[in-house]
Amino acid sequence: MKKLLFLAWVIPVMAHAQFVSEVWSPDNGDGTYTNPVINADYSDPDVCVGASGEDYYLTASSFQCVPGLPILHSKDLVNWEIVNYAIGNLYEGDEELLRHFSKPQHGAGVWAPSIRYHDGWYYIYWGDPDYGVYMVKTQDPAGKWEKPVCVIKGQGYIDTTPLWDDDGRCYLVNGWANSRAKFASVLMVRELSADGERAIGQPVIVFDGNGTENRTCEGPKFYKRDGWYWIMCPAGGVPTGFQLAMRAKSPYGPYEHRIVLAQGKTDINGPHQGGWVHTKYGEDWFVHFQDKEAYGRVVHLNPVDWSSGWPIMGKNGEPVKTYRKPKCSSGPIVNPVESDEFDKPVLGKQWQWHANYDEKFGVPTAFGTFRIYTYKLSNGWKNFWEVPNLLLQKTPAEQFTVTTKLRMTSKAEGQFGGLIMMGLNYSALVVRRVGQAFELVQMTCEGADKGNPQRETVIARLKPTAEDQTDYKPGIHEDIYLRLTVKDSKVRFKWSQDGKKFSDCGETFQMKEGKWIGAKFGFIAAEGDPKCDRGWVDADWIRISEK
Repeated sequence: MKKLLFLAWVIPVMAHAQFVSEVWSPDNGDGTYTNPVINADYSDPDVCVGASGEDYYLTASSFQCVPGLPILHSKDLVNWEIVNYAIGNLYEGDEELLRHFSKPQHGAGVWAPSIRYHDGWYYIYWGDPDYGVYMVKTQDPAGKWEKPVCVIKGQGYIDTTPLWDDDGRCYLVNGWANSRAKFASVLMVRELSADGERAIGQPVIVFDGNGTENRTCEGPKFYKRDGWYWIMCPAGGVPTGFQLAMRAKSPYGPYEHRIVLAQGKTDINGPHQGGWVHTKYGEDWFVHFQDKEAYGRVVHLNPVDWSSGWPIMGKNGEPVKTYRKPKCSSGPIVNPVESDEFDKPVLGKQWQWHANYDEKFGVPTAFGTFRIYTYKLSNGWKNFWEVPNLLLQKTPAEQFTVTTKLRMTSKAEGQFGGLIMMGLNYSALVVRRVGQAFELVQMTCEGADKGNPQRETVIARLKPTAEDQTDYKPGIHEDIYLRLTVKDSKVRFKWSQDGKKFSDCGETFQMKEGKWIGAKFGFIAAEGDPKCDRGWVDADWIRISEK
């Protein structure tokens, strides 16, 4: 194992080197870019211009995954890096909700946030469909965010965006989740207090898409331009819909509307929810997502033309694949981080847990590794759908290879750990203790969300590579390299004992998205014995490459 060079256990805002992906970078290096600008699952993205006018900040849905509300930064709307998260566990300060989200609540939590800069503060609003409208704020997006404030308590509220008007009054637009409210496809506007922390006005329905092509209108974003109030939202369904723009002379309407972006003759389906940006250079751009099934909802950038009085997006209302980059003063080629050497005393920003974090899930070590402890599975468990200590990150491209070096340490029979591709279906390659040895096992489940049991295939019998020299609760250890390759949403596993010669193993696995999120890969460690001491996986490094 490599050694970690640091002297004190501190957790400051860590300086970090800019990362350039080996598998997807949208910047072509010639003044143009190729969509998607983020080839990863940043569902329901929204973006704002920072205080300097030279910085852009993006956030996206994080649902039950923590930390939540990722904060990405860019200088040119093309090159993005992860710089922070706005919230940790859901929801700090509320013991009941903290316990509720201590187990995976798939598809719940943080839905469709909006990010805004107003009067020296950055605000993020989101709807939690089970608990209400929440807001967090900060004066530094890369720094500490204040604790969430519940602006409106209740069920069904989603897709919330504030608008501070010229006179300082604040308005909020929202959509509705049919799964909770039992109605949808309507947008409402109400007034908030000037500080944006509570509702002071009654809601008004300003748009109704029921019974029309504009069904499933959702994800509204609220703006004001040249005396007009604008709401931009998708309609027609996630994989098949289009973008609407609506305008009115009052925040409460009535609004006239037009389709301003649709798939047309392109292969970019959707195109779905996003945010409009007006830059200091006088340009207009629209950031939105495209649903790519198992890969999740990836982020596209399209130009916006206002010459007709309406925001016609892309090229004549159809998404662009390759286009000139936005004007900017400077900006390096940089991408959201993927690989991790685990050589810092904090977890890399690409990682999220599948439920509220507990220190017994795992922690960094002083030895250049990240330790994931075995989770105690409940009696009668069937699959990993309810395991909270899955340490996962988003897929970064349609084709890539993941290789990790790890050590499995076992204190008791049946403890296991390894590499997993997780979604509604999943497959994992793990090392499991059997007696005084280990076996390499592929664990696969189809319909994990439905409680279906997993199937297992034993691939190899492995002798321990090390044993504790003690008579008090000795452990045995297995050092191993695991690899998964992804192509055309199919996964193949490989393994090696020396990191040089890899052997194919197991069956090909068809990736499947999770609940409102793309498939994610990373680490699992678990066991079925509730009484024994935990085992653990020490991940030395994980590297994402083209091949």
